[in-house]
Formats: sequence, structure tokens, C-alpha cells
Amino acid sequence: MNLTQQIVNAIWLGSVYSLFALGYALVFSVLGVLNLAHSAVFMWGAYIGLSAVLYLSLPIALSIPVAMLGGAVIAVVLERVAFAPLRARNAPRISQLISSIGASILLVSIAQLVFGTQPTRFPRGTIPDQTIEGLPFNVTPIQVLILVISLVLMVVLQLLIERTRIGQRMRAVAFNQRTASLLGINVGAIFILTFALAGALAGAAGVLFGLAYSAMTPFIGDQIALKGLTVIVLGGLGNIQGALVGGFVVAALEVFSIAIGGSDYKDAVVFSLLFVILLVRPQGLIGKKEQTRA
Repeated sequence: MNLTQQIVNAIWLGSVYSLFALGYALVFSVLGVLNLAHSAVFMWGAYIGLSAVLYLSLPIALSIPVAMLGGAVIAVVLERVAFAPLRARNAPRISQLISSIGASILLVSIAQLVFGTQPTRFPRGTIPDQTIEGLPFNVTPIQVLILVISLVLMVVLQLLIERTRIGQRMRAVAFNQRTASLLGINVGAIFILTFALAGALAGAAGVLFGLAYSAMTPFIGDQIALKGLTVIVLGGLGNIQGALVGGFVVAALEVFSIAIGGSDYKDAVVFSLLFVILLVRPQGLIGKKEQTRA
């Protein structure tokens, strides 16, 4: 086993996992509920990016922002349809969780009608896929692009949350919605913004995932949904920094389990970690104990 090569593989894969899981963590931190339709938005982002390349002849540098915009729009519609009406009725959070599952199934079904179920992929040559020469390990331009874009988006999100007035308002709503409302913060607008940001991250992650893997179907969200949940459980539900760390940890476990025991055991290793974390430290490695949330 080439240790350096496996570390490189874990880094670029972990960047995709972290980018995807940030959407989960962002919504949970503000609303206190898991949006299980996030994986469907991820899938739609991948297809929107692919459509921008195939039908609009856009370069990948422009198709990613288009996918992010599409993911943001879908996520906002999702918030208005599947979450806002239930919040208005003071429905329990578990109702919102179930609503997100139904929305996910609907989005996947619509994708099957629109895009079909046959595997597809970005055209060859969208990004050069030959190995970069002169390095002591194998890495392709696609993998480098995935890492760079993911890290940039993660840094931008972190700066937005920690250094801007919008971020301050998001943190205030996450701390206590009623208090934030009394302070004059438009809580509903913060909910919409949170979903838009989560959808944009999902759209970008979907395109990067589609570039990295040869086959895309309306079911690609299923492949990463449970990985994303494992990431945020590992890092701590609603913990942004935890989602970053958890993504790379999960990717490392997956990559090294493949290198040691073959691909048949990668999911078993990852989800065994999920069970252990839930039993030993349910608040995650970085998260803190807090109130019960759905």
C-alpha cells in the first residue's frame, strides 16, 4: 500500500464529503432539523451542471456557479413547501424531518422523468483526466480542481458566518429564534438564506462528484446521503467545523479500508464508526451536548 497515495485520495474525496455535509450541518444548526432532501438537491445540482455543459456549451468554470444557483433555488422552494408550512403550524420537528423525506422521493422521481435512469457523465475532456507528471503520487487535474473549489467554498462559508452581519444573524437565530425575532431579525428570511446557502453547496458538491465519477444517475444522492450523515454525527450535529473534520475522517477510513481489505468492506467500516460514535460520544468528536433536536 502506497501511504502517500492513499492520503492524497482521502484528501480530495474528503473535500467532497465535507462540502456536501456542510449543507446538512448548516440547516441543522439554524433550524434544528435534518433536511433529508439535501441529497436530492445534490443530485439535481449535478444534473444542472451537466446540462449547462451539454446544452449551453458552458465551460466547467461557469457550469459550477449555474449548478450552485440551481441548487439554491431548489432548496429555497423546498423550504417554502416542505418546511415553512409545518413551522407555521408549530408542528413537531419530526414532522419536518418526515416531510423532507417525502420531498426527496419526489425530487428523485421528477429527475427520473426528466433525465432518465441510464447512467450518464460529463463529456470526456471537460477537464483533462490524465495524471499530472513529476509528482511522487498519482493525481489528476480533476482531483486538484475538486480540492481547490471545495476548500475555497468552505473558507467563504466560514468567513460569511463568522465575519459578516448576515452570519451574526444566522448565529443569533441558531441560538434562539424567539430572542432573535425580538431583536428585530427577520427569522423567516434567515431560514430562506440558510437553505439557499445549503443548496448552493449541494449543487457545487454534485458537480464535483459528477466530474470525479464516471456514472451519474438520479440515485447518486443515495450513495452520499448516509456518508454525509456519518460526517455530521462524527463532527457533531450542527457543528460547521465538525463537518469539515468529519468529511476528511470518513474519507480516510473509506480509502484505507479499500486499500487494506477491498471495496466490499468500505461501507461496513464507515457505518461501524457511526454506530461507535453514537454509542460512545453521541454529541460527536467536536460537538457539545445540547438540547434534543429531531
